[in-house]
Amino acid sequence: MPTRRKLLIAGGAAAGLTALAAGLVEARVLPGRATVHEFLGLTGEDGVVPDIEPGERLTGSFVSAAIPGTETAWAVALPPGRPADGLPVAVYLHGRGADHRHAETVGLGHFLAAAVGAGVPPFALAAVDGGADGFWHPRASGDPERMIVEEFLPRLSTLGLSTARIGLLGHSMGGFGALSVAGRHRDTVAAAVAVSPAIWRGFDEAQPGAFDDVADFDRHDLFTRRPELAGLPLRVDCGNDDPFAPNVADYLDGLPDCEGGMTPGLHTDGFLRRVAPAGLAFLGERLAR
Repeated sequence: MPTRRKLLIAGGAAAGLTALAAGLVEARVLPGRATVHEFLGLTGEDGVVPDIEPGERLTGSFVSAAIPGTETAWAVALPPGRPADGLPVAVYLHGRGADHRHAETVGLGHFLAAAVGAGVPPFALAAVDGGADGFWHPRASGDPERMIVEEFLPRLSTLGLSTARIGLLGHSMGGFGALSVAGRHRDTVAAAVAVSPAIWRGFDEAQPGAFDDVADFDRHDLFTRRPELAGLPLRVDCGNDDPFAPNVADYLDGLPDCEGGMTPGLHTDGFLRRVAPAGLAFLGERLAR
């Protein structure tokens, strides 16, 4: 006997389409769901880069001992009219296949300028290369986590930035990294924001290259490491049509005090731009405490 859902799909009436749409919203694993949701306008609007002049941008690079054989480039976005001296800083961790320039690509310097202009306590946003697929954790090819703490933060300090307590903002692979680094460096990280974090329940479902082997996955499994984050100010944002949505929703169930949550959206720069104002305000307010 055909199921109710099959009957609804077969029907062409408007009432049937409405019921199908409602069913698709609830069923997070239906193939092709994002396409249907986009067609029905259920994934939300893309964020828009604020039409405001960003502040000064500082750039540089160094040869990392923690990630052998690489030239590690970085950039720092300052709020308009603010020198680096004494400003707290948040570090942006890019996604897979990207580098530090992704922060500029999505307009985070503009978002920072708009946030500070709207009253968010001022801070700097520093982006750094972590490797195209390093996933921001210690592994055989290098240690992006150590690079941040032992090499990048001292360089930011020489610019005059305050690095005793930092914020983290990560997207996709960088969202994984923000949660991972924050959990292991509670003495350094004041707050962390993860957008569309790449999270898996097991090594077999992880993207190839994200972890060296099963043992590497187990060492860095965010689900088993959730207790490390207890009491740390956290914000996690993920779209309901993001491929990581089921895992992120399960992960958030074990973080009752985490802000943000699941909202309409996809795994895109447009979603990152949409939630950027809330994420930057979250960091600015906590870095000022």
